[in-house]
Amino acid sequence: MEFLTFLNLVSAGSSLLGGIQSKRASDDAAAAAQEAANFNADLIERDIDLLEKQRRFVNANYDISSERKVGAFSAVQGEVKANYAYAGIDVTEGTPISTLRDNAREMQFELDNDEFNNDVVNMQIDDAQEDARLNAQLARMEGGSYAASLRAQGTKSLIQSVGTAANTLYNA
Repeated sequence: MEFLTFLNLVSAGSSLLGGIQSKRASDDAAAAAQEAANFNADLIERDIDLLEKQRRFVNANYDISSERKVGAFSAVQGEVKANYAYAGIDVTEGTPISTLRDNAREMQFELDNDEFNNDVVNMQIDDAQEDARLNAQLARMEGGSYAASLRAQGTKSLIQSVGTAANTLYNA
């Protein structure tokens, strides 16, 4: 075998080996990119669970507040009745009934307002959870896209090395 032919074979082999190593490195980088994207997505999805815990706290606070207000309202209404009765005023008609009705309307307004505010907070939590889900999905998709790009670069390098090796052998 001639020395130049030997060098051509070595050159072709080196080209192939370089292409294979480049492909392997690109595949490893692609796997790392996808793993990083999945890790980031998992962190984002953790926020969904935290938001659900926040929802439980908000709703529990709403329930406790409503119960306390109803209890306090009953106490106030009883006190109003007792004060009117103590003053010798008939509590079944007139001003005492009007006062009790006004108190009841105000209490109902407070309860309705609290319920509305609680519903708004729950909608905000729903929105934040959906936003986190979409961000996690996007992170995975971006990672997949980047990984595919890296794999394509490795495949391109492998194909180029095969072409270079074939050209070297052909011209030998």
